[in-house]
Formats: sequence, C-alpha cells, structure tokens
Amino acid sequence: MSSKAYLNQAIVSHLLEIKAEENPDKELFVFEKGVHGEDILTYKDLYENSNRIAALFLENGIGKGDVYAVFMRNHPEFVYAMLAGPVIGAIMVPIDPRSRRERLRYFLDNSKAKAVIVSGEMLCHLEEILKDLPDIKLVCVAYRDEQGIPVSSKYPVLNEVLLKNRIAVEQKIMDVRHPMQIIYTSGTTGDPKGVMIRNNRFGLFMIVTRLVWKYSSKDILYTGLSLTHGNAQAVTLFPALASGIKAVFSPGFTKSRIWDICRKYGCTSFSLLGGMMGGIYNEPRRDNDADNPVRIVISAGTPAAIWEDFEKRFNVNILEWYGSVEGGFAYKVPGQGPVGSFGKPLPGMMEFKVVDENDNKVPDGETGELIVRLTKGETKVDYLGKPEASAEKTRGGWLRTGDMVHRDDKGWYYFDFRKGNELRRAGDFIQPDHIEKVIGEHPDVSEVCVYGIPAASGAPGESDIVAAITPFAVSRIDVTSVFEKCRKDLPPNSVPSYIQVVETIPKTISEKALDRVLKAGFSTDAHNVYKY
Repeated sequence: MSSKAYLNQAIVSHLLEIKAEENPDKELFVFEKGVHGEDILTYKDLYENSNRIAALFLENGIGKGDVYAVFMRNHPEFVYAMLAGPVIGAIMVPIDPRSRRERLRYFLDNSKAKAVIVSGEMLCHLEEILKDLPDIKLVCVAYRDEQGIPVSSKYPVLNEVLLKNRIAVEQKIMDVRHPMQIIYTSGTTGDPKGVMIRNNRFGLFMIVTRLVWKYSSKDILYTGLSLTHGNAQAVTLFPALASGIKAVFSPGFTKSRIWDICRKYGCTSFSLLGGMMGGIYNEPRRDNDADNPVRIVISAGTPAAIWEDFEKRFNVNILEWYGSVEGGFAYKVPGQGPVGSFGKPLPGMMEFKVVDENDNKVPDGETGELIVRLTKGETKVDYLGKPEASAEKTRGGWLRTGDMVHRDDKGWYYFDFRKGNELRRAGDFIQPDHIEKVIGEHPDVSEVCVYGIPAASGAPGESDIVAAITPFAVSRIDVTSVFEKCRKDLPPNSVPSYIQVVETIPKTISEKALDRVLKAGFSTDAHNVYKY
C-alpha cells in the first residue's frame, strides 16, 4: 500500500495522489483531436497539473466552499481544473460549452462563481457578459494550438500556469460529504436547477463500476459526451481514473466518426444517450459497420424500435441504464430482460415504486410516476438556493423523478414519457420513437424529433403530431416523400400532421431534444412547416 494510505480513497483528489505515487507514468487518458493528433495524460500529469491549478486558486483567494466554473469542450485542461477543486475544497460548476449570453450569465450568476477556467475559443462568449458578473475575480484562459486563437494579455494564461515547477498543495478535504460539483439539470421544462454533488458520489461511481459496468483491465473506454454532463463522468472518466483503465475522449459527440475513432484506438465500450443512438443509426449504412472492437454500448434511453437492429448492424451488445443527476439508478445487462426496458433497480441499494397523483401504487402494466428511494440512509436532493424545491423533490422520503413509466409483471421497468409531455391522439398514447425510426430511415433525413402541439380539433389532452427533421442537405429534401414513407410504414394514427424542416435539432447537454424550442419556432404558416 502507498505511503499515502491514510488518505480517503473515496475522495477523488486523495485517490489521484495515491495513483500518481504508485504508477505515475501510466497513460490513462487520450484526448483525440482528429487531424490535429492527440494529447495523452498520465496519472502524474493529472496530479501535478490539478495541483498547479489548485495553487492558482489559493493565490487568488479562492478556497474551501468557493465556486469556480469550467467553460470549455472536452480538453485535458477541463480534467485538470475538475480535479483541482477537491484538493482545496472549492466547488466546480461544469458549464455546457454551448451556453451563450443569458444562459451563460444564468449559470455563473446563480452559482455565484468567483473564477472561470475558459478555453480560448469560448472567451469571446464569456466577455460578452463579464461586466454583469462583478463577483468573478479570476478568469484564466486555456489556449489550444488547433483552435488558432490569439493570446489575450488581459487574463492569466493557463498554459503558463501548467509550466510552473511541481507544486504539491496540502489536501484540505477529508469529509466525503463536502461538495465537489454543482451540476445543473437539463432545463427541458424551465431554468436549470443546480444540484449539489458531494464527494461521496465518487464512491458510488466506483461501486457501480464494479457491480454494473464490470470493466476489465483489457477494456478501453470512449466517450464524446461532454464532461460537463454526469453521464461522461459516471460511465467513463471516474471509472477509468479509479480503475486505471485507458479512456479516450473526443472534444464533442460525433455520430459520423465514432466507429472510426473506436477502431483507431481499440475502444471496447462507449456510452450514449438515446438521442445519440438514433443519430448514429440514421447514418448511411457501410459495409464495415459490424467490423469494430466495441463489445458493449452503455446506453441511457435506447429507442425500442431500433434496439435489436442496432445491436445486429454494429455487432455490439447494449447495456441499458436509467439515472439522473438527482438520483435513481436501474440497469439491464445484455441478454436479460425484454427489449425496451431500462431494467431494475440495483438490489439492496434502491427501491422503486410507480404511483398515481395521490401516491397510490398503480397495478403492473399501468403508467404512473416513478418515485425512488435509497434502501439505507436518507434520500435527499440539494438544489442550490432552492430549499423548498429540494424538499418537494423528495417529499415523503421519495425522490419524485417526473418520469412516467410502467412495470411489467416480472418487475422490469419501461419509460413512457416525461410528466406533462405525453403525446395522445384520438385517445391513444403515441410512442415517438417508432415514428422517429421510420422517418430516420429516409435517406435524406439526418435527425428527427417528434413532439406534440395542441390538437386543432380542440379536444382536451389531444395532440397533433409534428416531426421536426434535419436533412443531410436542405436543398434536396423532398417532404412529400417523407410523408409517403410515413403513410406506408406507420399506423394511420401515428402519421405526423406536420413536418418542420430545421437546420439543427436544439438539444440539451445530455443530447435531449429541446422540443419546447422547436414548439416556440413552430407556426402552421411558417415557410419550413409542411402540412400532411
């Protein structure tokens, strides 16, 4: 055992110190940059550079309990900055790199951030709002050669900080309950809420890695999901860090390059969210689709309509799981349970119940809200600055997920829709994923999102169906042929009332389509909206 054995390995900065002493030159993380090459990080790099940033924070009066933000895509500097906070007890806010103006201002103001670590390409967006944020006392910029951004003399340069002599900052935090991050919810229904993530979440990640992901020393992990999202941290970054497994990161998700990246680096596993899987599935078929080293895809939200064909086409197995930043966890390993189910809760750790609006348990097969609780200890959510919302979220000791699900008679759970987001037509509940699969098979369609608008008939609770599509090339999309395919391959009740052609499908950082943004841009008179 390392001489640092007194450190608490359930705290990420302590574990990193132990790993850096025991195996400093272990090549752990690869940040691939396409034609610009790659960056390779060792335990020594992670430990020393995170300590350099921790020292920078202390020099600028940022310490235990203070909040700092990281605003960049997936780059090595993101991980260095992430690991700096736990050393001194500062709390990181990872910010979706697509955030602009009011959204960006909201994150920084709501979290009361005192510092921002920002990449050169994002600096211009930060400067647009910086004058409105007087609490920020430090802006430090990371410049990447491949971005070609000129260095500004107005702010400290992170590249120079990382060139300083080795600095070892004394570990300040010994309590696993101390906050590590504030991760914001997706905000699909309104302003995002900041969820306080404590150091003990890292210990939970390690348990799930051992019991569920079951990575081996021969595995090589991959993700293109943003490290600002809990999925990339829980499924890829922290399991690799704790287990010494190599992990490969892309700056962002790429549906067209994902298989080539996995082939190049020998990746055996990657993680996806449901919207991403549809995008990959809609890519033109290639003769070598099944020729890849990937053995397992860890997915949250696999559309049932494409599940089996995705596995067959790409020669992979899907491990499905369910969870959120607030809590709740279920999973279904390959070969067990029915296609379409997100699984069962982890035995001995979590209890699930499906209830009606009065908290009465509904019979198997009926849809209700999923509520969950820990089998041991208190089920609690800490929303930043929102004690009433926090209490309501866990009313009665149960976490209210807002997800409408059903359970079958064997105990398997299935996602139906988000509360308040149901899609009903002529009395039938419509499953958008089947419509999206059919439209996504059209050769000119790159992405699709199906949502509902109030029915023109005025019938209460009824919807007209809208399919928002992103063509591979706007100039050649034939909307009539899309309607014809729907009429041929869908039940009459599922054929969209309208097709809305858009350049991009707006999404959250977790790749959930923002249908409220699409709805806001929808009009029956709009030039890009076509009626069936």
